[in-house]
Amino acid sequence: MILAIDIGNTRTKIAMFEKDTVLETQIFEQALFEKKIEKILEKSNSKPTIILSSVGKLTEETLAWLQDQAEIINISHQTHFPFKNLYATPNTLGIDRMVLAAGAVIQLPDCNRLVIDAGTCITYEFINKNNEYLGGAISPGLLLRYKALNYYTAKLPLLEPVEIDYLIGNQTDQSIHSGVINGITQEIDGIINQYKSLYPDLKIILTGGDTLFLVKRLKNVIFANSNFLLESLNNLYQYTIENDKKNLL
Repeated sequence: MILAIDIGNTRTKIAMFEKDTVLETQIFEQALFEKKIEKILEKSNSKPTIILSSVGKLTEETLAWLQDQAEIINISHQTHFPFKNLYATPNTLGIDRMVLAAGAVIQLPDCNRLVIDAGTCITYEFINKNNEYLGGAISPGLLLRYKALNYYTAKLPLLEPVEIDYLIGNQTDQSIHSGVINGITQEIDGIINQYKSLYPDLKIILTGGDTLFLVKRLKNVIFANSNFLLESLNNLYQYTIENDKKNLL
């Protein structure tokens, strides 16, 4: 059993795998971390291997507790990834971004790939057909845009995403929704189009918490998978095991 854990900026996502089969997934707030993990482990027939990716805050005490529960593989910049990292400042590249790039290389071989993670921030990761990670972009995510409009203005209300079918907002709430939702959609489609003009054979993956909300609004054909990071953690674990076996031969 493999327990993939992704500790993000605001929430933790977990998935239990039996080889490549997902048995269970959960998303929860960081405050519930130990309670949720404990329940998952109690249901397991055997002690799983935990593969961990973290960009959020994980205290030394929590990490020590986790290490007592199972074998842990903590993904870091020293992990062997299936791509050449050509980022100018490789040690500043987020582990979550590197895991997504690894998943794209393993699941989509021999092509140019763009991975878009729509979470707290929207990140764009480009890996070419030679398995070279070149970089990408970071912009504010959906909820972050709503919060910024409220926090940095005197009178704009704090709203949450809703389904809209209009471009022109004829009142304040509608104008905010139009600006945020249409703006983020145009951003993603526009960036995809720029990449496709350079790499016509581009394969595109959309993932993250806002995947289902955004995918139906995009004009480009993409592969949408909200669990892609967790799957990529499992892919990376399997890749590491296979490489360890080859090195022993």
